Amino acid sequence: MLTGFAVVVALASLAVAGWCFVQAARNRPPRRPLLIGLAVVELLLAAQVVIAVVLLLSGQRPGSMVTFLAYLVGSLLVLPLGAMWALAERSRSSTVVLGVACVTVPVLVLRMHEVWGGAGA
Repeated sequence: MLTGFAVVVALASLAVAGWCFVQAARNRPPRRPLLIGLAVVELLLAAQVVIAVVLLLSGQRPGSMVTFLAYLVGSLLVLPLGAMWALAERSRSSTVVLGVACVTVPVLVLRMHEVWGGAGA
């Protein structure tokens, strides 16, 4: 895993999470700019998948392949699932759901990084 890129993904996700929580505090439902922010984070996560696939094809391996792949797939799914919920409900609480989904992403990225680093352990 590329540590620098993982940090960028985590920080971008936390920035969008903060934006979500500010919007929720202002009693605002999710709107297009916020959804665009989510899309940017999702694109970063897709790029992380490409990086992981390239590293795997080059012969590098995580400590536990199954665990790594579960976190990788989970990181890709959490934002779209949160967005589906938010678009179905369009309320203040759905903005909070998006914030929670965005806070989940750095946790998943951190765990992926830890599992990848465990290859030598």
